[in-house]
Amino acid sequence: MAADPTPRTCPIEDYKTFSTAPAMTFFERMDGYQDRARPVLRSEEAGGYWVFTDYEAIHDGLHRTDLWSSSVVTPTEPNPPFKLIPLMLDPPEHTPWRHLLRGYFSPGRVRSMAGNQRRLAGEIIDDLAARGECNFVDDVARVFPSTVFLEIMGMPVTKLPEFLEWEGMILHSGEDRERVAAGVGLVIQYFMELIAERRAAPDPAAEDIVSTALHWKIDGQPVSDEDLLNCSLLLFMAGLDTVASQSSYAFWHLAAHPEDRARLVADPDHVPIVVEEILRAYPIVQTARKALKDEVFHGCPVKAGDMAVFPLSAAGRDESVHPGARRVDLDRDSTKNLSFGGGPHRCLGSHLARQELAVLLTEWHRRIPDYELAGEPTEHSGGVWALNELPLRWDV
Repeated sequence: MAADPTPRTCPIEDYKTFSTAPAMTFFERMDGYQDRARPVLRSEEAGGYWVFTDYEAIHDGLHRTDLWSSSVVTPTEPNPPFKLIPLMLDPPEHTPWRHLLRGYFSPGRVRSMAGNQRRLAGEIIDDLAARGECNFVDDVARVFPSTVFLEIMGMPVTKLPEFLEWEGMILHSGEDRERVAAGVGLVIQYFMELIAERRAAPDPAAEDIVSTALHWKIDGQPVSDEDLLNCSLLLFMAGLDTVASQSSYAFWHLAAHPEDRARLVADPDHVPIVVEEILRAYPIVQTARKALKDEVFHGCPVKAGDMAVFPLSAAGRDESVHPGARRVDLDRDSTKNLSFGGGPHRCLGSHLARQELAVLLTEWHRRIPDYELAGEPTEHSGGVWALNELPLRWDV
């Protein structure tokens, strides 16, 4: 793919007007960015940053750890006062953490959870089926994957409402930095107490992350409590947010496209294809990086210290890679995607997320095959795109 040697500048006034335009979803806005500037555009917000809009540039950026550092979370904060582990670590520091965590999310371990996940999803859906309506985000999307996550972590499911409130404070408070900080403080305090409890009364048979993390070592040295807390905070945010957001977009699409829903209902074996195509068409994570050196990258004159965004939504909707990329096509020949990222930071929980999406789609449509939107949902942005609500209704 030829790189445009003259990246287009998108001034802050233009950028903000376009990105807040009414009656456009976040994905439609990203489509607009691609139409206006490829393979990169420039925003002057918060000192300026690059936004890459082509699959190839995003793929390469995620793999080029010699050029792009993962030490940032958003493109507007080049020197964050925190370190989420292992998300914000670069290789080789990142590598041993990856090794410590990957076993909890391996394909075999994830498959062993499938039966319990089907039971849980069925119970959640059965509890609301007779109502004929629900807010899918609050009633299903946030409850199902979060309950699964709490069991993996070894955290009490009875505290789920409180945990979800904290998660909302951290990830969905917009520019309210004080509320974000308060949420982080609550989560850190909780994990400090939980780690102390597990140390005081260890269970040798426990296999959850918190219990086993007390014995982690890197280069022969025990992992510090500070690093354990930073890792726990990251897992907390990812476990309670990402699959909830992804499943909400999946059901928004299916509620609005009965022809795709009908195919899924008629052939449940089609679920894995639906999952992959939904992931490709609706990627929710917008990944930020910081340049480590000067280099012309896909025609873009990058300087050391430059901030950049590699939106996975742009990669999934690149027409040069996926013809007709802006529509869901369940007969697509290839659904290869970067929706779980790429390179050494590719999502550790991808096997779990795929299974949770498949379980939820299967169990819901087994019980409620025909439903529709009961209102238009709204979205909120950040590092992860998400719906605020998804009102659905069906006949009972």
